[in-house]
Amino acid sequence: MTTDRFDVTRQIAASPSAIFGVLRSPLGHVGIDSSGMLQSAEGDPVSAVGDEFVVHMDREALGDLPMGRYDVTVIITRYERDALLEWTISGTVQPPIRHLYGYRLEPNETGTLVTSYYDWSQVDDKYREAGVFPVIPEAGLRATLGILARTVENGLSAA
Repeated sequence: MTTDRFDVTRQIAASPSAIFGVLRSPLGHVGIDSSGMLQSAEGDPVSAVGDEFVVHMDREALGDLPMGRYDVTVIITRYERDALLEWTISGTVQPPIRHLYGYRLEPNETGTLVTSYYDWSQVDDKYREAGVFPVIPEAGLRATLGILARTVENGLSAA
């Protein structure tokens, strides 16, 4: 059985608003990235579906495709303040690949249960046949949650 989605969860000792503050910030995405691909970002913190920001990428960090440095536009597809943030990207590969990334936040008595997900179920067969999905492994999502926890639990800035 194959899957077209990863969901990983981690309890983080911080409020949903503290966590969401990092997640809605373009520099926050760069600061917690475990893949090494996200180099820098430009744009304002997002606040609604349709908001966008630019991320400067370096695919050489993964060593899988010789894409070098390039830019992507992050496009917010779902937004519920302090509860849910989801996005897709548009960039050098056109038409857009249609993979989704996101975070769900659930407050509880010890902080927030954070679920990170990566969904490539809508990827066109043209891209799927290239054999590069998933781009980010499940372990990468777990590592990013670890960096997010360290950032918010220690009051660090992800920017």
